[in-house]
Amino acid sequence: MVKNRSIYILGIESSCDDTSAAVLCNGKILSNVVANQEIHAKYGGVVPELASRAHQQNIVPVIQQAIEQANIDKKDLNAIAFTRGPGLMGSLLVGTSFAKSLSLALNIPLIDVNHMQGHVLAHFIDEEGQEKPPFPFMCLTISGGHTQIVKITDYFSMEVIGETIDDAVGEAFDKSAKILGLPYPGGPLIDKYAKLGNPKAYKFTKPRVKDLNYSFSGLKTGILYFIQKQVKENPNFIEENLNDICASIQQTITEILFDKLKKASLETGIKHVAIAGGVSANSQIRNTLKSFENTLGWTTYIPKFQFTTDNAAMIAIVGYYKYLEGIFAEENVVATARLKVNEQ
Repeated sequence: MVKNRSIYILGIESSCDDTSAAVLCNGKILSNVVANQEIHAKYGGVVPELASRAHQQNIVPVIQQAIEQANIDKKDLNAIAFTRGPGLMGSLLVGTSFAKSLSLALNIPLIDVNHMQGHVLAHFIDEEGQEKPPFPFMCLTISGGHTQIVKITDYFSMEVIGETIDDAVGEAFDKSAKILGLPYPGGPLIDKYAKLGNPKAYKFTKPRVKDLNYSFSGLKTGILYFIQKQVKENPNFIEENLNDICASIQQTITEILFDKLKKASLETGIKHVAIAGGVSANSQIRNTLKSFENTLGWTTYIPKFQFTTDNAAMIAIVGYYKYLEGIFAEENVVATARLKVNEQ
């Protein structure tokens, strides 16, 4: 294990529609640059071909900016960590190809990173006021593409003990928003309007799924039929009741998530609980998790907002721990669109 010297890791993240680069020194952030792709908003979702083209345009300036902000020279870098998967194949290929080329040019190690492990290990970025969870702990990883309860016993020892059998929670938020006529991405807008509404105004049926698994497809369908019925009776129903509708949808989704998380805590005996992923930015989910410190005796770990969405700092922190263990990738490593959280 390498210790007692400055280790600079460049992280590259390009799994979906954000191009990001970050430089970490011994786990501390020196820079974390993210270029968003606003073009997808008018299509109501991410268009893979447009995403990969935008990555090609953004990756060089983003990496250059990250290195400049870190106030180092690229020759100071010890390794390059990149997102190997999961994600959109075209987007992943841009980051993978660039990382390979740069590692060859600088003659430094290449480190492939599992995007989902990045979300989990973002909790270990050395930030002031950020407490790191002890092993073992549970992490609810929630995003547009994933909904998982993960048991973490070591930096690279992770076990999925519950996951969605169909749609991810982020998709449930965005599709519900689309039904209400809200623009993409709709999840943050539901959160915004929910703060002004009554979470008990409308009741939606929660799915019955075995074990610790989730399902959101039925909920989406239920919300669609409910809205269609109400609008047929009153064309202004959505406009007149938007806050209450959003509050009720968000309340239902939050209850679904935490019903299973509480069950997982009871079954495993683990009371150190974290959240990660884009949907972990949701205010009600954050507040509900925090409330369990008093009611259930949990110790909770909530990421800073900058680490909830896709960013390269979380890729670099995984790269840092892999570097310490000497876990490097071969130059023939390939991107993969599908990768489970427990896969290297």
